[in-house]
Amino acid sequence: MARDLRVVTCSAPVNIAVIKYWGKRDEVLILPVNSSLSVTLNQTQLRAITSVATSKSFTRDRMWLNGQEEDINHPRLQNALREIRKLARQEEGDHFHICSENNFPTAAGLASSAAGYACLVYSLSRLLQVDSELSAIARQGSGSACRSMYGGFVKWEKGDRPDGRDSIAVQVATETHWPEMHALILVVNAGKKIVSSTVGMETTVHTSQLLKYRSEHVVPHRMVQMEKAIKERNFEEFAKITMQDSNQFHAVCLDTDPPIFYLNDISKRIIQLITIYNSFDGNIKAAYTFDAGPNAVLYTLSSQVSQLLTLVSHFFPPDHTSESPFVIGLSQTTPVIDKKLAEQFQMEPIPGSLKYIIHTKVGGGPCQLNDPKQCLLNGDGLPNRELHHTSPM
Repeated sequence: MARDLRVVTCSAPVNIAVIKYWGKRDEVLILPVNSSLSVTLNQTQLRAITSVATSKSFTRDRMWLNGQEEDINHPRLQNALREIRKLARQEEGDHFHICSENNFPTAAGLASSAAGYACLVYSLSRLLQVDSELSAIARQGSGSACRSMYGGFVKWEKGDRPDGRDSIAVQVATETHWPEMHALILVVNAGKKIVSSTVGMETTVHTSQLLKYRSEHVVPHRMVQMEKAIKERNFEEFAKITMQDSNQFHAVCLDTDPPIFYLNDISKRIIQLITIYNSFDGNIKAAYTFDAGPNAVLYTLSSQVSQLLTLVSHFFPPDHTSESPFVIGLSQTTPVIDKKLAEQFQMEPIPGSLKYIIHTKVGGGPCQLNDPKQCLLNGDGLPNRELHHTSPM
């Protein structure tokens, strides 16, 4: 056991953008071509946990992710470590052991890198007692990570400075501002993306004329509209902008050469379901959004959750051979669908098309975990093999 071992364990949330970030003006500093805005989700259902330790006995930096040792020399990881060391004025020769786990699939379009880098930066700041603006450091690990540094509703201002000092995250509203807001995450595919976000963005920047138009003429106005909708708790406006921006993001991906396809046939069926659902009485009751993957995030208000879950469960029912829970997260009754209502959709159910649904709501930012049982490192600063947090099931 390392006698001088100091260790801190923290957790950080996932955020899902409603105004999308796609494209960088600086690949090294990760400076975006447009501002973006997201909703931070509750950590009970979706979070990264990271333990960081330091000891004079450590001979080098090391990192483990979901039980596997990772390359500590990855440029983005080194950027984050360098910047936090600079703020802490850490002595040369002091090394870190880092162990991180997600309770959701990594690299499946569920913003795992955002939660992971936010958790890393926050954990290091607690370990080194750094009290400073941290979102710019998190941004250099993964762009969207800067938005996971806060709870509630968060915007990432693109900034104009070449050094990126004004490209930071700012909280628009706290997690308690809109308690009626809920989210359903429809996990279509928990596998790794065919085209990574990093590669996809770079190709889009170099080939898409639509991206340039979007960043200069569309997003600035949408950011103002979305902030206003959030502050006024105007769900119809929030939902309309969310769906429009998701659609345009994927249009930009299609405008890329070669085109990028993140949505699949099930994703498109989900869009169809929500479009029909919102058309019944002329009121928008749910919004869909898709990041760089086929998984859908549906935003709705608490009064509509039960009906929406019923519809989704009916048209995208679980595989009957699965023994795992289909809807996980917040407790919610799912009544049997009314046959007359189902007939109006003119859609046939597709069993097994969703792996599971995560029911969650708006949540807070990173926090320190003081329960020793939640620490991922043992007394020697090595992974505690008894802990496994990689599945939300």
